[in-house]
Amino acid sequence: MPRATSDAKLLIQSLNKAYAATPTNLKIIDLYVICAVATAVIQVAYMGLVGSFPFNSFLSVCLRIQVNKDNKEFKDLPPERAFADFVLCNLVLHLVIMNFLG
Repeated sequence: MPRATSDAKLLIQSLNKAYAATPTNLKIIDLYVICAVATAVIQVAYMGLVGSFPFNSFLSVCLRIQVNKDNKEFKDLPPERAFADFVLCNLVLHLVIMNFLG
């Protein structure tokens, strides 16, 4: 047992050290992602209890992936373009939901 707790402490320390080097704009996006995931969990629980279709709360993950400079797949994509894509997708999503709700 003591070995597992020391391994867990080492893991947490290394994650904290790596996250300290993360740029502030990605930390802000991470906060938004946490909020969106919490909203999605609440919506899925609501769907399970009431039986209605939940909204899509995972668009922020796409923004985080595109803005991250370490991601080689989107290295040529400017952050302004990624944010514009995010805003456009949110607008379309919310317009569809408002239309669906009446």
